[in-house]
Amino acid sequence: MNEVSPEGHGPDRIDEDFATLFEESMRSSEKLEGTVIEGTVIAIENDTAVIDVGLKAEGRVPLKEFSTPGTDSNINVGDKVEVFLDRMENRNGEAAISRERARREEAWVELEGAFGDSKRVEGTIFGRVKGGFTVDLGGAVAFLPQSQVDVRPIRDIGPLMGNKQPFQILKMDRRRGNIVVSRRAVMEESRAEARAELLKGLKEGQVLDGIVKNITDYGAFVDLGEVDGLLHVTDIAWRRVNHPSEAVSIGQAVKVQVIRFNLETERISLGMKQLESDPWDGVLVKYPVKGKFTGRVSNITDYGAFVELEPGVEGLVHVSEMSWTKKNIHPGKIVSTSEQVEIMVLDVDLEKRRISLGLKQCEANPWEVVGEVNPVGAIIEGEIKNVTEFGLFVGLNGDIDGLIHLSDLSWDKPGEEAVVAYKKGDKVKAKVLELDIQKERVSLGVKQLTEDPFANAARELKKGQTVTCLVSAVLDSGIEVKINDTMTGKIRSSDLARERGEQRPNRFSVGDKVDAKITQVDQAGRKFTLSVKALEIEEEKRAMAEYGSTASGASLGEILGAAISEKEEASQKNKDNEKSHEEEPDNTGNGGNVSE
Repeated sequence: MNEVSPEGHGPDRIDEDFATLFEESMRSSEKLEGTVIEGTVIAIENDTAVIDVGLKAEGRVPLKEFSTPGTDSNINVGDKVEVFLDRMENRNGEAAISRERARREEAWVELEGAFGDSKRVEGTIFGRVKGGFTVDLGGAVAFLPQSQVDVRPIRDIGPLMGNKQPFQILKMDRRRGNIVVSRRAVMEESRAEARAELLKGLKEGQVLDGIVKNITDYGAFVDLGEVDGLLHVTDIAWRRVNHPSEAVSIGQAVKVQVIRFNLETERISLGMKQLESDPWDGVLVKYPVKGKFTGRVSNITDYGAFVELEPGVEGLVHVSEMSWTKKNIHPGKIVSTSEQVEIMVLDVDLEKRRISLGLKQCEANPWEVVGEVNPVGAIIEGEIKNVTEFGLFVGLNGDIDGLIHLSDLSWDKPGEEAVVAYKKGDKVKAKVLELDIQKERVSLGVKQLTEDPFANAARELKKGQTVTCLVSAVLDSGIEVKINDTMTGKIRSSDLARERGEQRPNRFSVGDKVDAKITQVDQAGRKFTLSVKALEIEEEKRAMAEYGSTASGASLGEILGAAISEKEEASQKNKDNEKSHEEEPDNTGNGGNVSE
């Protein structure tokens, strides 16, 4: 029989108290799961720390969890550490604890406060992931997008990794465990403060030190300390700079002067050449007009070539001033870049900073030489350089070409016909007809090598002379004839006969012989104008004078008949030279009527 103590503490009562205490202990321990608790390092085995957290079993934590990315762990036996209790007991019978999760929980609390107050946080970039990098924020891992690393793209992020630096939290989601940070936002804020401070004290003409950060076709951007300025290519040096990379390079330290700046747009224009003396000072003294100098071809364009006389001073040789003889040719075929050439100063415009130069002026003018060697009237022989629709170009001395116009090829053939006999490369003789040095023209002629047959004919065939012609063409307006088988003449329809009914060109055929009177000599057109009508009128007047008049009783037909008979008789006499002049008939014979 079991006895009960006077105090009421029997065995059953003791068991109940122990069970109650155990359950309370278990409930208290379960409440600790998912929280951060303090423990003591009791041993370090290999790469693991054994930690007593006041439970029935110790826990194990890898040593790497006691270090931050890029650093070694520094923990010893006896150190007090805070760990996160995940479970009271794992499958090994040990407490499931984590130093990393404890640090994360601690960090999240601090980070949420910093995020709420928009404060910067310290972190270390320790890894690379798709689209960006991972950052350790004192236990919490955040994502750093590639675009948020810097204010400008960075090719090599190596120098930034492993170093503590400030970040701005952009986004936090504790439930998902996501944190997004930005290094760029911190830099922009710092730059904005520095920019405002710099711009506040900026003045035109101020000299600053900077570093070239970027180069474009039109200039270079210079970092002045949290603010950039543009160094235009034309302000780099007084000399011609085709591309900024010829004078500066990325990362180069430069000294620049503020030319212009706009406080509202924060645009700053910089210059380097302004820190040097202006080479155009005293340029009129150094390079007087008509002076000859040597320079370097710095640039070639379609309209000419730029020649550098000295660094910062260059002039333009227009294409028209490059050669006496080479026309319509690209300047690049006469000079080449970097070539040293002799030039003459033609004009200086200080206001526009322009110097006009001449290349051909440093050589003898071949047009003046050709006038001495081949004066007007001289006979030359040269090669046909080109055959054109208006004539032949013949090469003379000094790369000069003379022109033989189509009209100067032949006396008796049209130019279009005569030019067929010539081709490029043929040798041809010609006479110098005209020389114009100012217009740079030489006129030549082939037909002038022989005497003008028209001039000879014009001396023999005078106006008013009667000639026998050969019909060469029948036209609606008249007929064309040949005189002496060489000269060309024309008889208009109205001049074919005195009688209107006989003024028909179709009365004639090619090859017919016609007697006509020369009425006009056209020296310019090289033609004769003739008239049958004028000849008939002249013969009529002569017959009237010789054989009487109608007033004497003879009819006009009788008078003309007598004249025609005489002409026929004379013609017959010339043919046989045997017959003598017949006596005129006796109009007073027996058969005649005699007045009593």
